[in-house]
Amino acid sequence: MKHVSKLRFLPPLATALALLASLWAMPAQAIRIKEVAAVQGVRTNQLTGYGLVIGLDGTGDQSTQMPYTNQSLNNYLQQLGISLPPGQRLQPKNIAAVLVTAQLPAFAQPGQAIDVTVSSIGNAKSLRGGTLISAPLKGVDGQIYALAQGNLLVGGAGASAGGSSVTINHLSAGRIPGGGQVERSIATPLNIGETLDLGLTAADFQTARQVAQAINQAKGAGTARALDGRRVRVKAPVDADERIAFLADIEELSLQGSAPAAKVVVNARTGSVVINQAVSLGACAVAHGNLSVSISSTPQVSQPNPLSTGGQTVVTEQASIQISQDKGALIKIDASPQLTDVVKALNALGATPQDLVAILQAIKAAGALNAELEVI
Repeated sequence: MKHVSKLRFLPPLATALALLASLWAMPAQAIRIKEVAAVQGVRTNQLTGYGLVIGLDGTGDQSTQMPYTNQSLNNYLQQLGISLPPGQRLQPKNIAAVLVTAQLPAFAQPGQAIDVTVSSIGNAKSLRGGTLISAPLKGVDGQIYALAQGNLLVGGAGASAGGSSVTINHLSAGRIPGGGQVERSIATPLNIGETLDLGLTAADFQTARQVAQAINQAKGAGTARALDGRRVRVKAPVDADERIAFLADIEELSLQGSAPAAKVVVNARTGSVVINQAVSLGACAVAHGNLSVSISSTPQVSQPNPLSTGGQTVVTEQASIQISQDKGALIKIDASPQLTDVVKALNALGATPQDLVAILQAIKAAGALNAELEVI
């Protein structure tokens, strides 16, 4: 039997870029302060813990390869007053060692429920149908802030038989909605001092000025002032009830969205390219050619000579690799001041997403791409 595999690139980005161009061509809409800024100090806190998932259908950790799973089970049974005879080792297949993570929201109080995420840290095949037993969740200070327990929701499915297996989505991680219960609250510095700072989600001097101007127009001159491109300091009432009402009012104030800085974001792993409306191109010329790699593999059977001793029949693979490259013509790209013109110019190259990444980097190096190129 002959196996042939070809390495080919994805089709051009014409449809995706054209869609983005049509969206960016829409007029800018007014945005609220709550969508571009948040009160500094009002934040979530990360919690993490270790636990066991039980009740799996034979898809748990292999205890001989994961000794900490057995150790954890033994420790848990001892807390329940159950001791195993000396030298006795458990080899269950229906438990798995997991790490439990959660976000403790700001202002969370004891007794409130939070969502938790459960992820396998062993070689369990699936956590589907499992139940997490009580697991303490700790903060970076080592203190317990929540307890997690409940039945897992795993958004996937899998089946195996005769050495073959099929898996849909991810089976080694799941989620428990409301599976964590807050045991300790964290003080939030909201009602301390006569002022508070609003932190912008993205550093921008124009946005910081607009936020300060909008607050001053609504609450009086001198109420707010921009400290830098990220922070706006606001004078707020000292009384807690009045401060909450004050923040509720300024969060709803409208701003006129400003044009963003020109930026091209490239994902080098997937070949995705996103271009915002401020990007423009200078006149340049680009030569581009496609590269195709073809790999073929043919099984070959090697048999020993007749009447030979100790010989064995061996199956080997004979591989053949061919590389072909299309001729690339030199294409002139005119200056493109608008996003639609940029999209048309790039689509005219007929480049695949992976090739487009390299072309954009070269155009940026040549000084013809008037934008910041960010590779993620």
